[in-house]
Amino acid sequence: MLSVSRSSLRQASRLSTKLTSTRRGNASASDAPVPAKYSSRITQPKQQGASQAMLYATGLTPNQMNMPQIGIGSVWYEGNPCNMHLNDLAAAVKKSVVDAGLVGFRFSSIGVSDGISMGTEGMSYSLQSREIIADSFETIMGAQWYDACIAIPGCDKNMPGVIMAMARLNRPSIMVYGGTIRAGKTCTGTPIDIENAFQSYGQFVTGKITEDQRLDIVKNACPGAGGCGGLYTANTMASAIEAMGLTLPHSSSMPAEYPGKIEECAHVGPAIRNLLEKDIKPRDIMTRQAFENAMVTIMALGGSTNAVLHFIAIAKSLGIPLTIDDFQKTSDRIPFLADLKPSGKYVMEDLHNVGGTPAVLKYLLKEGLLYGDAMTVTGKTLAENLADAPDLTPGQKVIRPLSNPIKATGHIQILRGNLSPTGAVAKITGKEGLSFSGPAKVYDSEEDMMAATVAGKVVKGDVVVIRYEGPKGGPGMPEMLGPTSVIMGAGLGQDVALMTDGRFSGASHGFIVGHVTPEAQEGGPIALVQEGDIITIDANRRAIEVSISPAEMEKRRKAWKAPPYKVKSGTLWKFIKNVTSASEGCTTDD
Repeated sequence: MLSVSRSSLRQASRLSTKLTSTRRGNASASDAPVPAKYSSRITQPKQQGASQAMLYATGLTPNQMNMPQIGIGSVWYEGNPCNMHLNDLAAAVKKSVVDAGLVGFRFSSIGVSDGISMGTEGMSYSLQSREIIADSFETIMGAQWYDACIAIPGCDKNMPGVIMAMARLNRPSIMVYGGTIRAGKTCTGTPIDIENAFQSYGQFVTGKITEDQRLDIVKNACPGAGGCGGLYTANTMASAIEAMGLTLPHSSSMPAEYPGKIEECAHVGPAIRNLLEKDIKPRDIMTRQAFENAMVTIMALGGSTNAVLHFIAIAKSLGIPLTIDDFQKTSDRIPFLADLKPSGKYVMEDLHNVGGTPAVLKYLLKEGLLYGDAMTVTGKTLAENLADAPDLTPGQKVIRPLSNPIKATGHIQILRGNLSPTGAVAKITGKEGLSFSGPAKVYDSEEDMMAATVAGKVVKGDVVVIRYEGPKGGPGMPEMLGPTSVIMGAGLGQDVALMTDGRFSGASHGFIVGHVTPEAQEGGPIALVQEGDIITIDANRRAIEVSISPAEMEKRRKAWKAPPYKVKSGTLWKFIKNVTSASEGCTTDD
């Protein structure tokens, strides 16, 4: 383990040295001041004297007034392990920026802990926090005239939020992922993580574990700082964003509490200076090829369905056409290789210890599955970055070879049919089969479904339907990790399917279909399903259908009345009034 970690650090150190030596080796670039393209708008004109007075009040010197100003934005807050350490990373980043001859100003945005809010009304705020983060980063960067952005996100929605802002602003930018959490252990030494904590309730109510065992899991699942440890949404997004070229190598797989994370921060200053000198901006990096690389990485690793939603939203910020069908095309040709939780055995820390994300990308590139000539934040191409990356450790079991995949094609399937004419997103890893048919058990809220399952009303063969949980109906399209966890905890994971117009956590697994569109609140067919209707989910045909006639469907449609919105004021009301459908990325600035 240590040898691989040191190898990762050596590669990062070589990269930092290259960035610094490249800058210093070019005498004309080194001697000339780095252009302050944006901040000069307030630091140079005499008519901006008040602006300059306020900047002097922050401690700037006359010499620093001529330097580029770097916005260092973190999504720090204490009440969440994914984010509680980000201030420390921001401090290390600022030192690196100052050491590189630049001015760094730190700021923060808001965040939502999906893990803490899961299963409560607080989850309605999760997805809309992505929009608030994007808007707030755009706002401060634009208002303060910062020349470049270094973003330090932690939890799930943080990452697409900051990347959307980078795309809108198009100023030199780098993302530093807060890092993954280490695995926990029970009192007997069994490895556990947040997934076990979620499933412990279902195990407890069905008598599979005792109260003492449940408490042992809950107390020890999360041993410190970092994003949830499996290939859940945070690690999915971080890995895909690294594949896009928006982080330094190893950012997505380096654990939050490993020394390498602070060392990564120390390399960011030279990297952002290099981007400023070469005028490399996010839109130079986030090309169509970069999105292809991200989608390939998501499929190979078995990433979260949330990535579909988020990358469509990011692409919209750039004006790049990207649809749910692009994910299907990628899924059709990319095998599922990673034995990572939630469907597998290992966590991100294990991947780091066998070479990390760069080793995976190097393998995919070698096999011809990535665009190696895509530009990255190092100022070099993806292939150039990976030339020095370690190979996957011989004999490792985290990443399967292409010759022996977990599944020959991707796990994300886009389904359509009379239940979802504009598309739904299924996460089907193969171990639960490829098709499912059964009678509908219909619930108009997550809470109703949870109560029914605990009461033993959900049985083998059922297709559970949870509706009115979409972007407008939820509101906020909450994640259904509670329902999938109670199903798995009750031992029904192989025997029950679940469909919803809500989302799924990256930690969800089983035979699950989410993002059903149109949503129930908008009168989508999912609103018309009745108890006992036979529903068929078929990944082979990419179909999701209810066995009723068109005439019966129309009869039910005429009788249906939209329920009132659950909120009518405040930030969630703004979200309801502006949000697009799940198939369109749930954006609010269209």
